[in-house]
This record gives sequence, structure tokens and C-alpha cells, in this order.
Amino acid sequence: MNAKTNRKSSQVGIELVRLLVSEGFRVFTIEDARNLSARVGLKDTYLWEALHHLRQNGWIISLRRGLYAIAESVPGALAVHEFEVAMALVDPAAISHWSALHYHGLTEQTPQKVFVLTTTKVSIPRLRGAQRSGEYRVGDISYQFIQVKPERYFGTEKVWVGEAQVTVTDPERTLLDGLVTPQYFGDFAEILHGFEVRQPNLNVERIIEYALRMDAAAAKRLGWVLQAQGVEPTRLESLLRLPIKGYRKLDPSGPRSGRYHRRWMIQENLPGRINA
Repeated sequence: MNAKTNRKSSQVGIELVRLLVSEGFRVFTIEDARNLSARVGLKDTYLWEALHHLRQNGWIISLRRGLYAIAESVPGALAVHEFEVAMALVDPAAISHWSALHYHGLTEQTPQKVFVLTTTKVSIPRLRGAQRSGEYRVGDISYQFIQVKPERYFGTEKVWVGEAQVTVTDPERTLLDGLVTPQYFGDFAEILHGFEVRQPNLNVERIIEYALRMDAAAAKRLGWVLQAQGVEPTRLESLLRLPIKGYRKLDPSGPRSGRYHRRWMIQENLPGRINA
């Protein structure tokens, strides 16, 4: 491609971006761009080249191959929310764990990455130098993808963040996830704090139903927490009846230490309770 053709491709590419903005696109695929390219006189054979120059010049942001976001510096464009990007990277996707805890106002700690629940095995490249799999970086934002089996993808709701509608785990599912994988919340103390904050509005029946769909260890931890919060014992019978083999650590990421709570088959391995 000569310099004259290069400049023309870039100019037409800019017209394409403006058209995408006017059509309401904030995140778009190569197919979206292809469907609109004829309207600005951009030949299909030059589409990839045009997108390359648009990315180099800061008009668009590459999310992954064939998927882009409009840069907020483009006139008329609104900043693409990090949650909206997460929805575009994998399907299905739900903002979850520490990110959902923060969204619901159940923690004052701001996560340093966006946590995303999905049933999809994430095939996008790992973040270079990351210590965990499932991480991906877009600009300054890191995304942590947590894969679950399809039968464990539940407890989500649709919400609006700015101009975008996204999926997020509801407060009860978010707190329950903390009893299973506290490492995605900072630490177990954040989960207990979240339960305290949510207590006046906690849907006890819903979170118990969720726990029974997870596993016995999560159910027993939940029973311990709800009993500590003063929930009427009769409401906890379904959790109590659930069979389990052996004691489980209250904090699954903590040490195998602490006294045993026979009613819930829980080892209370929290600071202040260990060796109490």
C-alpha cells in the first residue's frame, strides 16, 4: 500500500469510526465494521489495514483479535466501562467476586482487577508474568476470569453501569462465592464484613437455596455465618441436615488450625479463634 493509499485508508477509517459512534457502537467486532464499511467507501480488502491505523493513532482500542472499543477521545463517544469490556471478552459473563462485592457496596476495598464469572474456558492469552491463569489485560485494566460448570452459573442480575447493561452476580451469590473462593476477595475478613453490611437486607432463603446448589462445605460455612448473625435456627435446618464427611475449614484459604464447631462440622480457623 503506497503513502497516498495509506492516507486515504486512514481518512476513510476515521469516517468509519464516526459512523460506528453515530450508530451507537461502543464495542464492535470486525463484522460490525465490515457491515458499515461500504457506507464510507472502505473496501473490504483494506478493512484490516484501516483498523490497524486507527488503533495506532488512538481512535480505537484492541480488546482481542477482531474485537475493538471506541476510544473515549473520539468526539461524541462515551468512555467504555470496564464491566462492558468484560461482557464482550467472553460469553456468558457476569461481574463477580470482589468486583461484585464492591459494586453492591459490601466492601470499601477497591479491587485492582475485574473479576468475571464464566462457564467458558478462557482461551485469550494470559497476562504476561501473571501468577494465575485466566488473567487478561486491556490497557491498564486486568481481568480475572473464573470458570465454573454450567450448573453453577446462577444468581445473576442485569444492571446498568453508565450507558451499558451488564450482568453481575447478585449480593447473595457474591457472598456465597466468598465462602468458596475467598482468594478472589482479598481475604476471608472481607467476606465476613460483607455479611455484616448486608445483614439487614440479606435474603436468607435465597442464599440458602444457592448454597444447597453448590456443595456441602459452602452450605456448612453459610450455616455457621448465619447462626453467628442470629438467624432463627429453624430457618437453617436444610443446611444442617446436609450430610458432610469430616470437618471443613471455615476459611478455605486459611491454616488447618482452630477449634471445632461440631454442629456445623466447621473448623474455626480465624484469627482470634485459633487455639482459643
